[in-house]
Amino acid sequence: MEIAPDPTSDLHWSEFRGAIHDIFAQNAKKHPERPCVIETASESSPRREFTYQHINEASNLLAHHLVQSGIQRGDVVMVYAYRGVDLVVAVMGVLKAGATFSVIDPAYPPDRQVIYLDVAKPRALVVIEKASQEAGPLSDTVRTFISENLSLKTEVPALILKDDGSLSGGLKDGKDVLAPQVPLKAELPGVVVGPDSNPTLSFTSGSEGRPKGVRGRHFSLTYYFPWMSERFNLTEKDKFTMLSGIAHDPIQRDIFTPLFLGAQLLVPAKDDIQHENLAEWMRRYGATVTHLTPAMGQILVGGASAQFPDLHHAFFVGDILIKRDCLALQRLAPNVQIVNMYGTTETQRAVSYYELPCRAQDPAYMNCMGDIIPAGKGMLDVQLLVVNRQDATKLCKQGEDGEIYVRAAGLAEGYLGAPELSEAKFVKNWFVDNNKWVEEDNKKVESSGVKEPWREIYFGPRDRLYRTGDLGRYTPDGNVECTGRADDQVKIRGFRIELGEINTHLTRHPLVRENITLVRRDKDEEPKLVSYVIPEFKKWEDWLKERGLEDHDEDDSMIGMLRRFRALRDDVREFLKGKLPSYAVPSVIIPLRKMPLNPNGKIDKPALPFPDITELEAAAPRRSSKSFASLTLTEQNLANIWGSLIPHVHARTIAPEDSFFDLGGHSILAQQMLSNVKRKFECSLNMAAFFRHPTLRGFAAQIDHVLNPAAIHPNAESVVPNSQGNEISYEEDYAGDAEKLIETLPKSFTSSELAQSLKSAKEPTVFLTGATGFLGAYLLKDLLSRSSPAVKVVALVRAKDDSAALERVRATCQAYNVWSSEWEAGRLQCVRGNLGSPNLGINQDTWDRLVNEVDVVIHNGAMVHWVLPYSNLKAANVQGTIDALRLCASGKPKQFAFVSSTATLESPHYAALSDRLVGEGKAGISEGDDLEGSRKGLGTGYGQTKWVSEYLVKEAGRRGLRGTIIRPSYVTGDSHAGVTNTDDFLVRFLKGSIQLDCRPDITNSVNTVPVDHVARIVASSAFFPPVTPLGVAQVTSHPRLTYNDFLGSLESYGYNVPKVDFPTWRDALEKYVANEGQNEKAQHALMPLYHFVTGDLPAETKSAELDDTNTRASLKADAQWTGVDASAGAAVTEDIMGVYIAYLVAVGFMPAPPTDKQARRQLPASKLTPEQREALSKVGGRGTL
Repeated sequence: MEIAPDPTSDLHWSEFRGAIHDIFAQNAKKHPERPCVIETASESSPRREFTYQHINEASNLLAHHLVQSGIQRGDVVMVYAYRGVDLVVAVMGVLKAGATFSVIDPAYPPDRQVIYLDVAKPRALVVIEKASQEAGPLSDTVRTFISENLSLKTEVPALILKDDGSLSGGLKDGKDVLAPQVPLKAELPGVVVGPDSNPTLSFTSGSEGRPKGVRGRHFSLTYYFPWMSERFNLTEKDKFTMLSGIAHDPIQRDIFTPLFLGAQLLVPAKDDIQHENLAEWMRRYGATVTHLTPAMGQILVGGASAQFPDLHHAFFVGDILIKRDCLALQRLAPNVQIVNMYGTTETQRAVSYYELPCRAQDPAYMNCMGDIIPAGKGMLDVQLLVVNRQDATKLCKQGEDGEIYVRAAGLAEGYLGAPELSEAKFVKNWFVDNNKWVEEDNKKVESSGVKEPWREIYFGPRDRLYRTGDLGRYTPDGNVECTGRADDQVKIRGFRIELGEINTHLTRHPLVRENITLVRRDKDEEPKLVSYVIPEFKKWEDWLKERGLEDHDEDDSMIGMLRRFRALRDDVREFLKGKLPSYAVPSVIIPLRKMPLNPNGKIDKPALPFPDITELEAAAPRRSSKSFASLTLTEQNLANIWGSLIPHVHARTIAPEDSFFDLGGHSILAQQMLSNVKRKFECSLNMAAFFRHPTLRGFAAQIDHVLNPAAIHPNAESVVPNSQGNEISYEEDYAGDAEKLIETLPKSFTSSELAQSLKSAKEPTVFLTGATGFLGAYLLKDLLSRSSPAVKVVALVRAKDDSAALERVRATCQAYNVWSSEWEAGRLQCVRGNLGSPNLGINQDTWDRLVNEVDVVIHNGAMVHWVLPYSNLKAANVQGTIDALRLCASGKPKQFAFVSSTATLESPHYAALSDRLVGEGKAGISEGDDLEGSRKGLGTGYGQTKWVSEYLVKEAGRRGLRGTIIRPSYVTGDSHAGVTNTDDFLVRFLKGSIQLDCRPDITNSVNTVPVDHVARIVASSAFFPPVTPLGVAQVTSHPRLTYNDFLGSLESYGYNVPKVDFPTWRDALEKYVANEGQNEKAQHALMPLYHFVTGDLPAETKSAELDDTNTRASLKADAQWTGVDASAGAAVTEDIMGVYIAYLVAVGFMPAPPTDKQARRQLPASKLTPEQREALSKVGGRGTL
């Protein structure tokens, strides 16, 4: 049985029910004396009641003023608003004028109000007098912006509906601005609007904090009300509530629903919208229907005891609705039927619904519900389509995760001033030809013989889908349940983390009533997971009593709450440790009395407090002085260093078994810590040593070993001092491990003369790892841009399912501006996997299919980390390579391409060999070198894993595998668009030199090759291996820049960075870092590499010259497929450096060159689309799989 909606069915595109203001006017004519809006009494204001005639005439008056002032159909009128009857008058008046209303909430800061005005560019302004009285007039900042940037046709300076129903607009030149239109108050202006006219401009969040303006359409403001009235038994006798944020689009539902039905609208006073008070207000005034956000619902039930049995329907919109909040509402409102409505600002009234029966009707119903209430099914002529993210031509089956698209005639028009973004989010329905609906509509008009006036401004039927970005799946009964956001991932210290997963687990903790988890940045701009929780206070008290603990009644300050709920924070953290990997457990848990809400009734994330160092330190547990005294002297000194660096940690609270990272440390602080250790103990330890021993006791033992190598240190692992005797290093026997791992390789490989078969293949299939990395994205572009023959790619991606895998690839490629929607038409398939798991984390059915379908394996994925030791990287980088090789050992014959690194050559042997070979007139290290020269001496775990992997791949070649090992060095940005990996050492070097106002004199060459050329080399070598059976293709620049050339390009483009000798530059860096906190300077870009760049950088950056004969041969052979002979190679030129710098400036990574300095060259333009900016904020640095 099909459970998904039919995406080809007719949704009645042209059945416009009329404009909401016309239907309201008809109701006013039928029932002029019926109560329409009631402002309920408060301590400072009396009850005020206004009839349908009052509101109708007042809004007519305002509408005539706007029309006579020159406002045209579609012009935006901005309303400086306040919750109350005046807002209803303003909204209906603007609509009757044929204009578009938008709202400024006085609660928003002036800078945000300016952004709204800048996006909306209104032609009129209506200021509600009560907004000015209660919140203050528009600020000078806003007024200045209006006068300098907007061309207003009119301003109504002080709109107020008086107690007798008369309307005043405020004075201008001693007269009320609305006085000339008073004789017209009984008449509509008669402006014709149609279903595609724009009545509303609502704002929703956008990239870089700039809101997007969503242009609503008249169609949806009335189309769904008759169905809702019948389905939910909504009548003219109902009393609705105005509880939504006045600038939040649900306020439209608050206002338009009762006005369409001829019902009443109750407006609470400001003091009533508070915990406990709101429930009493609902009871006192007999509200029967309410629209709530989940956050406003929590205010309604929080701490409340008053029951309000008159409430029969509560419609929830705007966020995830959880079972616990529904139960709390049902306890207070036993007759309420809760309806969870799923939609967005962009879908307007076109939403889905899931209805929960009232407790009186079915007391046990909630027992069978999960923690999160489903989104449900589409209401009248609305469809929720859960689309397969691998193949967008298919809808998901029951239980399959996909992306939710909303199909309806009532979608919004799009985003104001953002056509590209509108096109990306509001897409044509590819399941059916829209011409079908156009032809049917034309026939209908012809047969009726009547053409409505609005058809003159009607765009005709448009079968569109709104792409929500939400993930969901169909349940057996055809409802849709949301499973997360396609973009709800963050990356911290290289680990991808689902915030929704953390929140779900927190929801299940018995002592947590509300929660939200965010990524906040500390003073070092390091990301931290922070969970905010509202305790279940009664259960908390019972929990303490059960354990014989006292509740310390602290104040509600940050310190007070942290102290009072210290045991809760510990319990929550231990609870999460049992549910989540350690890196996903929030490092800070902050208890709050209540969540801050923005004016829209949603959690105000920017307002959530982040404790400073002193608050966290004051709330930290204290250990006795005896505990600290029991530490060794080294441990005490090390604890003092840790305590001086890690926020909220005091040295005397650190226990021997405490880990630096569990205490809140991170890689940046670790670099500073090592620098402090060097000064304090006069010995050097590298980062690898620290990652191995991150506890106080473990690392102190390593320090003791360096200071006294002959002593016995029971807590220290075996170490090998370097030639100076004061540097601790870990010389893992990676080569010995490689020899053991050979035994795990398949005995043979069946690689026939595959190149010949590939030449005749219509669509060779490539299995690719690392597609979500920087190089991986460009590899996808290179592979999928080929047409002779076309290439199909199966990409392995770490994700929770195949759909999420595709979303990760799409997001990465959009960030790097290489994505093409055509790829989803069958040529790109993404499979869930993990390099560190057996069989690459691929399920057996998929594995069996791949071994018989794949022609070429390109193993590009790896865990890139310049500090972690070999043992930490082995699973992903070595075992992952073995499993990728295993894929080639059975089924269809395959070629294999392994993306290695010149890190395998970073040993003294190859530096010396390179000098000798170049001195003999040769190009450099041969591609046929056996790498025995780096069997020992590689200094990084990453380089060691690549060496071992190469060793294993070469052995596979001897066993019959055909393929290529590709060795890139520095992969720089796109040579055309400038898109660059901002986490790259060289890019950080550029920014770091700007921060220091100087650059070091380093004459070494640097092997930089643009990513687009490196991707071409990898693809060419994969399809056309240069050596039988298996060889090496080295990537080198033609010609090479020197570091002086690379950094000197900054001066060419206008930066003030004179060249200085390296010791001078290093001194400047050390001084900068030492003074960062004191001078509030931005963290230095090279801080993550501080230990490296403050060493002997001129010696450390010397790299071997490389021969690339094989590479050039593959590029030349590939020309028969690509039509381009790229065998001459590529280099980073000064022109390309300009493209890179312009991009880095455009994304905000680097400042623009100073304007007061004469530049030898001007930076080229670098344009980023809004979609690219939004995607860039979500993609990780180097991470590949």
